[in-house]
Amino acid sequence: MSVSGSDTTTTSLPQKLVSKTSFLNLKLYVIIAIILISLLLVFLLIFICIRLKQTKKKRNKVLAQQSSGMIPLVSKEIVEIKALDRKEKEGINLLKKNEIIEAVVVEIGEEKNEKKKKKSGESEDDVSCSASGSDVSSSVDLQQNIGWGRWYSLKELEIATRGFSEDNVIGEGGYGVVYRGVLEDGSVVAVKSLLNNKGQAEKEFRVEVEAIGKVRHKNLVGLIGYCAEGARRMLVYEYVDNGNLEQWLHGDVGPVSPLTWDIRMKIAIGTAKGLAYLHEGLEPKVVHRDVKSSNILLDKNWNPKVSDFGLAKLLGSDSSYVTTRVMGTFGYVSPDYASTGMLNEGSDVYSFGILLMEMITGRSPIDYSRPAGEMNLVEWFKGMVASRHGEEVLDPLIEVQPSVRAIKRAMLVCLRCIDLDGNKRPKMGQVVHMLEAEDFPFRTELRSARDKDRSPSYAVESNKVPYPIKHAGGSDARQR
Repeated sequence: MSVSGSDTTTTSLPQKLVSKTSFLNLKLYVIIAIILISLLLVFLLIFICIRLKQTKKKRNKVLAQQSSGMIPLVSKEIVEIKALDRKEKEGINLLKKNEIIEAVVVEIGEEKNEKKKKKSGESEDDVSCSASGSDVSSSVDLQQNIGWGRWYSLKELEIATRGFSEDNVIGEGGYGVVYRGVLEDGSVVAVKSLLNNKGQAEKEFRVEVEAIGKVRHKNLVGLIGYCAEGARRMLVYEYVDNGNLEQWLHGDVGPVSPLTWDIRMKIAIGTAKGLAYLHEGLEPKVVHRDVKSSNILLDKNWNPKVSDFGLAKLLGSDSSYVTTRVMGTFGYVSPDYASTGMLNEGSDVYSFGILLMEMITGRSPIDYSRPAGEMNLVEWFKGMVASRHGEEVLDPLIEVQPSVRAIKRAMLVCLRCIDLDGNKRPKMGQVVHMLEAEDFPFRTELRSARDKDRSPSYAVESNKVPYPIKHAGGSDARQR
């Protein structure tokens, strides 16, 4: 009896597992498996939530370091397409302080001899002679003679940024990391630490020092100083305390954008003035090569400052273009530069046209989340204008609608800047005048001149449909 009883006990557990239960007539082992899987999923969801919360908290810390703490975060990123101008050797020697001074001395010599052609060999020889044998004290003396910027030691910048703390990070990208720093005198600065990718830090360091070292303009971010110790290359800029244009256009700003139409035009005009100064107020002229919304910094009064000159190129007065590998940001690069590699200021004009279009519509240049016909901002914008629905392109987050004249003026400037023929694009100085002129593109003298050669009936008809918008849309129609 005892043996048979033990057999009954041992066989009862498997029988219970395969026996059907009252819950949906499922077997017991199925229910146990469902419970275990459910618990596993619950633990997985809890883990994911904790990770997301930690990530969000970290992003909020970064945001809190900016002045108001109210700058919107941008959830989507625009892919950058960057390539090196030339192949650089792995073992490239890093800059020393006297070599950086060389670049500055060359720049000063060029300014004093604007009419002379640039001869790199001679200038390098002259500079090497003047810089040879220089020590720290002579560097300081030369720096004072230069009249701009100053040397910062690595220790000074470490103290200013609290040891390059992650909490002080206000921006990062392929070029490096930007930190918010407070100097000993209490002034707030932005410290850009360049990533040394196969000597790229040295290259960008030289470019920015040469391009904007002595440049002073209210719409260009100011270079305060620099640091070069060991393998570290850093640039110290003025701190602009209200984020960048991309954050305010594409971040979470709520149902109404704080960027009113007037503010957007203020930003557009200021940006155009900064670029016009680079193109027309300097010798050699500077082509920025990476004009985009994330490189337009804003202060508390919405004054724009063009930043990030790491891709800039110098263009002498005797050269109409410079041939280089294509570098820039996808969606902003002009088609002629992308196809030929021939770079001049017209490339910046095209990029500005895309930027202005972005401000008008509130859309990114390339947005794969939109329907097929709206992914490419330029094609969609041209199609809307050609079909006489231009007023419908306005950003819906703009609460107070601008006048029809103001919208048409901005759209016409866009279309002229993104002309496929680079020779037909306006200069940035002309763009400034077009954006500032209240009567553009409705100048009475041009209209009266046209009306003299037209019949009265046609003149009446032309008054009903503004000529410039018809011309802008009509040009596309003729091309097709």
